[in-house]
Amino acid sequence: MRRGSLLLSLVGVSTHWGVPVVAKAVTNDDDAQHRLQPSLASMAGLEAPSMEHIDDDMLAQRAQSFMTFGRLPYVNCFAKEDEEAGDGSSRYDIAILGAPSDIAVTGRPGARFGPSSIRSASDSKSYGYSVFTGRDPLRDWARVVDCGDPRLSPLDKTVAFRTLDRAHELVSLRPAASPNRTAAPRVVMLGGDHSTTLSALRAVHKTWGKISVVHFDSHIDTWDTEGAVSEYAKLDHGTFLYLAYEEGLILDTSIHAGIRAPHYFHRDITNDRRVGFATVHAREVDTIGIRGVVDKIRRRVGDSRVYVTVDIDVLDPAFAPATGTPEPGGWSTRELLTILQGLEGLNIVGADVVEVAPVYDTVSQTTALAAAEVVISLLDLMVGSPVKGDAS
Repeated sequence: MRRGSLLLSLVGVSTHWGVPVVAKAVTNDDDAQHRLQPSLASMAGLEAPSMEHIDDDMLAQRAQSFMTFGRLPYVNCFAKEDEEAGDGSSRYDIAILGAPSDIAVTGRPGARFGPSSIRSASDSKSYGYSVFTGRDPLRDWARVVDCGDPRLSPLDKTVAFRTLDRAHELVSLRPAASPNRTAAPRVVMLGGDHSTTLSALRAVHKTWGKISVVHFDSHIDTWDTEGAVSEYAKLDHGTFLYLAYEEGLILDTSIHAGIRAPHYFHRDITNDRRVGFATVHAREVDTIGIRGVVDKIRRRVGDSRVYVTVDIDVLDPAFAPATGTPEPGGWSTRELLTILQGLEGLNIVGADVVEVAPVYDTVSQTTALAAAEVVISLLDLMVGSPVKGDAS
């Protein structure tokens, strides 16, 4: 890591395409030092990070160079509602939340810059009524906002995930703007590496109970953590679904779609089934077609509540080169978008797009543009299918 990156992260300065932008600073110098010390001490092995240092005031301080997704309104979702307008104007039905972390990657780094890249790409597009669904998901019944990004430690995985867990909780706990249409706000997260989905699943479980996961990816991400070199090493972007199952967050009616990367061992397949996943392999789109893929997904999840997670490497590198672990032989952008459209009517309670690493992208932002379009498709699905009934 460059020395400059370390200094930027410590003083609350974020970067956008490598340009430093000064964020809102902590005004009390002593308080700022107190909050920084635990992470520094834990790095030196002097003190384990504690949840007491992940406080809501820290999260409530806006800390990003900020361009909202699709020019949506910004809401400080980490602040208490009575600290905002207090008149309900800070409420929302669907929230965009960035997770700028790649601390758990095992391949090429850079996904921490994914949220800003996806937002930047979204700004180059025009939005309106879809020619496919007839809806404008940004301006329909649902109030859609962008909550920005929590400041996540690039140095300590434990602190980063405790912070992201709390950020998701704060975003999800606020009452919905349209309680007659949806029981609670839903979140679309912009990653970040795929391990960040674990925080999203924890928050979804607290709000909605156990859910089925529809997992678009080239890798299964259910690797057994047995044999990890340490407890700290158990969570990475290839183990988070295994951990989600072990934590009791997900149902055994989940499904992978677009899988094509090899397994390490034969037992990986058995373990994958044990933790509740069926699989649609990437080449099945050529044998059973898009309709067949959609039917397999819909039959698998049934009427359960669903979380949709999209690793951008489900796409072929020709369509999404900017990712940490690219795998040839993937789907086209059009195929993925058509499959997503086929999920209309599912009870989708949360979603994400992850693993966009813009440093590897083309000059024309091929990967980020594809990711932004996936976000719009996910928003369209949520707007088209409000999840009624009580949240858990």
